[in-house]
Amino acid sequence: QVQLVESGGGLVQTGGSLRLSCVASGRTFGTYGWFRQAPGKEREFVSAISWTTGNTLYADSVKGRFSISRDNAKNTVYLQMNSLKPEDTAVYLCAAGPGGVVTFKRSPSKYDSWGQGTQVTVSS
Repeated sequence: QVQLVESGGGLVQTGGSLRLSCVASGRTFGTYGWFRQAPGKEREFVSAISWTTGNTLYADSVKGRFSISRDNAKNTVYLQMNSLKPEDTAVYLCAAGPGGVVTFKRSPSKYDSWGQGTQVTVSS
């Protein structure tokens, strides 16, 4: 069982930037992803990365604005968020799951372990 701890959330103005971090401990999983969930809405896929190959996948809503990366030495996955909009406001959660083909990792059901989440609020 991998343990995931997110950090880096906060309050920013429209157009601002934040970098989220997800530190993993325990066994290594094939794919790490970021999801977000706003009150009253279902959990939404944001991005995923293959730990081994570095291949990435993005939701259409964040393409060109967000960038996922990993630091193998630090066992950390990052989500760089630029040009933030009020609609990006949500709790952002890090997740880990088996397999390394990110094409098939859009669904929350594909992940086994989840962090507690970090709040991102974008003001307008």
